[in-house]
Amino acid sequence: QSPFVTSGLRIGTPAVTTRGFKVTQCTELAGWICDILDNLGDADVEANVASQVAALCADFPVYR
Repeated sequence: QSPFVTSGLRIGTPAVTTRGFKVTQCTELAGWICDILDNLGDADVEANVASQVAALCADFPVYR
């Protein structure tokens, strides 16, 4: 498809490397995105992913 057609999800490398994410954290992030997309509207999945994301962000703050 043309790059002008919005057809996917883009996560910029600077956004994750600024926090210090490595392969492990990026793999977790991708898994959580899949969990949400595979379970759209499931409040339990959303809450579980949100808590895991919050914990990861606490471990890797933008500013140290």
